[in-house]
Amino acid sequence: MPAPTPSAGPHAPGAWVVGSSSGIGRATAERLARDGYVVAVSGRREELLDEVVRGIAAQGGRALAVPADVTDPASVDAAHTDITAALDGPLELLVCSAGTNVRNRWWSELTPADFDQVVDTNLNAVTRCALTVLPGFRQAGFGQIVVVSSWAGWQYMSAAGAAYSAGKTALGALVHTLNDQEGRSGIRATHLCPGEVVTDILRTRPVPPSEEETARMLDPDDVAEAISWLAGLRAKVCVNELVLTPVHNRMYVDASAYPPREARA
Repeated sequence: MPAPTPSAGPHAPGAWVVGSSSGIGRATAERLARDGYVVAVSGRREELLDEVVRGIAAQGGRALAVPADVTDPASVDAAHTDITAALDGPLELLVCSAGTNVRNRWWSELTPADFDQVVDTNLNAVTRCALTVLPGFRQAGFGQIVVVSSWAGWQYMSAAGAAYSAGKTALGALVHTLNDQEGRSGIRATHLCPGEVVTDILRTRPVPPSEEETARMLDPDDVAEAISWLAGLRAKVCVNELVLTPVHNRMYVDASAYPPREARA
């Protein structure tokens, strides 16, 4: 497929937002475009990516749709090649926001296939994307990776289940290695751990939250604002980890928020 072409304009830094067809990724792409980035939006659903690009263009921003399956190394490599060829400025920022979970999260119900699917999307895909951008970041002497993780990647969270907990917890260690080994090349990374956010993944919970509960949660725009702030920090500043939650944080104040296995319908 030919490389996409961003709309004409002065040279501007590029941002690649993976998992940007909806939720946190979409809100982040829209916010970064308002901040002046040319944003490459990636995901598997091309029609939704095109919708994101049209919305950004309607607001005066610049974006390009680059479909990619983060579970396929060849697809990730091809997307990166297309993005770097299409941008009129340097690719400076990678935001990894693709994520998934399964409904059967307890060991008594979990299958090897489900476990592999969740870990491949939530953990291995971040590695694939990082490996594609790091050579260019090293050459430029600057680059930033924001890994959208979860409260479950910062503190143990029973309701997340085995696969999600394992993958998200490992992201913290992955970001540490990036800052340890790549910080000397001017590259910084952040393990961003949001609490509950109103996104489609809520529907995979064994007991989905009520409308009253979701009204108190973070919106995708809240997380996008945090990512915008991270990207705007001076190049010598690295926020290694950032935890962002609703004020009404059910992890603290509502022990009944996650019914035990026996209580699930």
